[in-house]
Amino acid sequence: MWLKKRSQWWLVAPGMLALVLLMMLLYGSSDQKQQQQQQQQQQQLLGGALFKLDLRWPKNPDIFTGEVFCVAVNQQAAVVYVAQRGSNIPKVLVFTTDGDFLMSWNTTTLEMPHGMFLADAASKEPTVWITDVGDGPYGHSIKQYSPSGKLLQVLGTPGKAGSGVDPLQFDQPAEIYVHQSGEMYIVDGDGGLNNRLIKLSKDGEVVWMHAEKGAGLAQFYIPHSVAVDGAQRVWVADRGNKRIQVFNSVTGDWLGMWGSCFTDDAPYSVRLTADKKHFVVVQLNTNQISMLDAPPVGLIGECSVASIIQLADDVKPHLVDVDLKTGDLYVAQIGAQQAQKFTPISR
Repeated sequence: MWLKKRSQWWLVAPGMLALVLLMMLLYGSSDQKQQQQQQQQQQQLLGGALFKLDLRWPKNPDIFTGEVFCVAVNQQAAVVYVAQRGSNIPKVLVFTTDGDFLMSWNTTTLEMPHGMFLADAASKEPTVWITDVGDGPYGHSIKQYSPSGKLLQVLGTPGKAGSGVDPLQFDQPAEIYVHQSGEMYIVDGDGGLNNRLIKLSKDGEVVWMHAEKGAGLAQFYIPHSVAVDGAQRVWVADRGNKRIQVFNSVTGDWLGMWGSCFTDDAPYSVRLTADKKHFVVVQLNTNQISMLDAPPVGLIGECSVASIIQLADDVKPHLVDVDLKTGDLYVAQIGAQQAQKFTPISR
């Protein structure tokens, strides 16, 4: 019926047809401009928008001089740490949450930063943990620094890749999460020998570990990011298997997994939003930042996408961190060689 009416309209109203075609051209041009603007801003919000890009952060983006791999936020002191890779450049840049550049670390003890975490981030003087996947004398280790970049402690055997636990060894450790109790959760194996999730006590002793490579339950292939929620659950971005696996933080027991949200690309990061309602998950190859509904206590279920930030091509978002005081999201971007800040729409 609609096709018949449309055919008659073409015959009896050629003038109106010309007008419609003109409008389509005009609107098409407008759409192209809008798409260009979105690409320039490097974001497009899909679904219910939860975050918006803060174009004012940082105030001087030219400070970035390498590939940006990770970020960490000290919400109490309103400071953001950003780690980058490259030759003859500072490995860590420090900004205020307002976007002012504060300082850089020119430490020689950091080769190839991969993941970063602030222990006791609610204090004004938290320590900065950085995983190092370099092959030199300081690589294959996890290092603890003061806020100004002084080396305080090293986990692992610097410069020696391995799978041992006594003494502790790593091979390209991807990320560390330090719980408020002082216990540490480490994903070890950014493409190296190991595919491990390790829990350490606050004294550095192994409490439990999953260390099998594979696609089965509690097995890993390139575990890439780790986070702990308030319900004693450990969330691991199992990148090579395109899934997130969940474990009991006390016993290490496997609780469940999410895979249906990652058919197009693997999860590279996992962080809980400040309001505890969503997990922030980055997918590097599709240039997406997804907000997944956080399940209630006692249930894992299937993953559900609440919102997606679609970044421009070749931005390559890698790891993220969340300001638990303001709710702001910071994203490290390898391809774009920058970090960006996103603020909650509701704020």
